[in-house]
Amino acid sequence: MLVSAAEMLKKAKAGHYAVGQFNINNLEWTKAVLQAAQENNSPVILGVSEGAGKYMCGYTTIVGMVNGMLKELNITVPVALHLDHGSYEHCYKCIEAGFSSIMFDGSHYPIEENVAKTKELVAAAHAKGISIEAEVGSIGGEEDGVVGMGECADPKECKEVADLGVDFLAAGIGNIHGKYPANWKGLSFETLDAIQQLTGDMPLVLHGGTGIPDEMITKAIGLGVAKINVNTECQLVFAEATRKYVESGKDLEGKGFDPRKFLAPGVEAIKAKVKEKMEIFGSINKA
Repeated sequence: MLVSAAEMLKKAKAGHYAVGQFNINNLEWTKAVLQAAQENNSPVILGVSEGAGKYMCGYTTIVGMVNGMLKELNITVPVALHLDHGSYEHCYKCIEAGFSSIMFDGSHYPIEENVAKTKELVAAAHAKGISIEAEVGSIGGEEDGVVGMGECADPKECKEVADLGVDFLAAGIGNIHGKYPANWKGLSFETLDAIQQLTGDMPLVLHGGTGIPDEMITKAIGLGVAKINVNTECQLVFAEATRKYVESGKDLEGKGFDPRKFLAPGVEAIKAKVKEKMEIFGSINKA
């Protein structure tokens, strides 16, 4: 059964580890992440961007698939199904569809409007036992058409949004979606520290987990980050494993073209990457 992400992230923050949000893109992706979580006895958050939601035939399709897998794969670790970078409208769609967690990304609105919309969505989500993440200061790179430069959030604005009753907060600290450019300056730990000073026990979220050096991840967890989002890295290893399969001619041997065989190396690569991340985040055996 899907659970809200609130409890698992409170535990993570108190225990100084982080829970990974691994974005899903199809059945293979979902199965790989769930199996990795179960095998490593780790809580996990399945992230769904609006683009991935559309690609997978809408939110009700995704809820049906995930709930079916939890049952069929005998998944006993805590699993949250979370809308990633949701618009105001899509947050409501996911609440209706049966998601257990949503993220409202109002970072591109003026702070007053971000606050008003977040406050309203907190009430709607909490009425159904759903956890909610808010964002202050846009995350760099491109995510479903929203382009941000990787700015640092204003700690006072973070406190203002945290005080609305959100369950966890994504704050820009110079992080970027996708691959990091060569001239990236690194995470602003001063900003992160200042945000934690003002928001206290609120679990903080690090978006753009791909490409951030491990020691920076560890330091961020020490400063209150309890949720780290990973997407691009799983896509890269999936593509690489699939390319190797084709280049070695395996799809031409016997029934090697069968999608179950064709996609298997990519699925294993995702599982291995998820496990590697769970080790770095410290979430193994925390279920």
